[in-house]
Amino acid sequence: MSAARRTLGFSWPALVGLAALAVPRVILHDLRVVEGGRPAAVLLAVVPLICWVAVVLWRRPPRPFLTVVVIGAVHGVLLAVGHQVLWDEAFGATEPRLGTVDPRAQEAILRVAAVFSSLVTGVLTGVVAGAVAAALSRFVMGSRRAAEQPVEQTWGGPDDARGTRPPHC
Repeated sequence: MSAARRTLGFSWPALVGLAALAVPRVILHDLRVVEGGRPAAVLLAVVPLICWVAVVLWRRPPRPFLTVVVIGAVHGVLLAVGHQVLWDEAFGATEPRLGTVDPRAQEAILRVAAVFSSLVTGVLTGVVAGAVAAALSRFVMGSRRAAEQPVEQTWGGPDDARGTRPPHC
């Protein structure tokens, strides 16, 4: 068993596959097929995160928060690659400018900033979705454990002849 599977509950190809669920939004946004704030854009942004959380709840990895943060980090890498590949289509003639800085230097600075921004966005997305997954995982696991516990007899006080212990307070 690989270290990723032991720690995160998934193989690396599975983690990349889960992160790739969010790639269509990147492509469609950069190609200006889907604009931000529209219902389709919201669905393309939210549905992959719901899938991440659902898969983590289903598979129950040992560290759900870390698992989803890693998925988010991989998503950040895919986001950065997507933005770099589609840079010219996304900006065309309206490429951002940095005042009087040399155009070649501007593009390099802006592309590096876009990579950094993509990585941070991916990790923060993973943190938020991971927190949701961890909270829901605790709730789901807690309710499952409670359902599996045998019902204990209630202690009748110091004169209880059954010898049962008082409930823990």
